[in-house]
Amino acid sequence: MEDYAQEAVKVVKVGKVITVPTDTLYGFACSMDAVHRIYEIKGRKYTSPLAICVGDVEDIQHFVVTDHLPNGLLNSLLPGPVTLVLRRGVSSILEKSLNSGLESIGVRVPDCNFIRLIARGSGSALALTSANLSGHTSSLDIKDFENLWKYCAYIYDGGVIPSDRAGSRVVDLTEP
Repeated sequence: MEDYAQEAVKVVKVGKVITVPTDTLYGFACSMDAVHRIYEIKGRKYTSPLAICVGDVEDIQHFVVTDHLPNGLLNSLLPGPVTLVLRRGVSSILEKSLNSGLESIGVRVPDCNFIRLIARGSGSALALTSANLSGHTSSLDIKDFENLWKYCAYIYDGGVIPSDRAGSRVVDLTEP
């Protein structure tokens, strides 16, 4: 698995989009510099925000404001099938072009070691969203988005994901 993760890190660092299994669905992932590619592939409106994925709970503080949260809250929710919505900090290292105009962003630490290895190896956060055309059913199997394979540098097959296609649960933690 680590060899595949290293392979994925290399292509993500040069602006390519990959498809990865997560703990909820298959997702498109890329570096912050390649976010526009995900919008193009999905046919997604630029006004629809993307989430980020980080390798470890401790990494979250580099991207969003967490000082208003009770001690231990992040570790009780993550890793897992949850997207936490938090405010960007003035010192956030996120690209301003990611979800421009929004003061908050969704953050994931999936309970899936493979995507977390890639996020760690990238040295930053990855943009992450479901692997499907915008407005279509989420993907639990790589065959579900076969029509989009040609747009991805790699498609990593984790088998059929046992899920109800609901994706991650969104928890808004922007306010104290």
